[in-house]
Amino acid sequence: MLVTAAITSLVAFSPIKAFAANGCGGASWYAVYSKTASGERMNPSTFTAAHKSLPFGSKVKVTNRNNGKTVVVRINDRGPFIKGRVLDLSKAAAADIGMVSSGTAKVCYELVG
Repeated sequence: MLVTAAITSLVAFSPIKAFAANGCGGASWYAVYSKTASGERMNPSTFTAAHKSLPFGSKVKVTNRNNGKTVVVRINDRGPFIKGRVLDLSKAAAADIGMVSSGTAKVCYELVG
């Protein structure tokens, strides 16, 4: 009983930041060549994305809810910083799921690796 309480306390106060491995919300895209939060240069022609808390290097399957198209991206940046948005996609990833012309789309995402 004491061990269980100690483990529960340790988990509750763990410095590891929790993140949602799956979710839905708005997505936008960006195509700048600045440095990302992970330290690498943003390349709009790669399949990458920004998420507020998923670990850098995570692979995420993104589905455009309007047309059912999917793409797998690698998290390499932080954001988006606009309420209701869950991902900022690279231009290449946005093009793959058909959202470049609209600029935004409703998406769902799931952690795949």
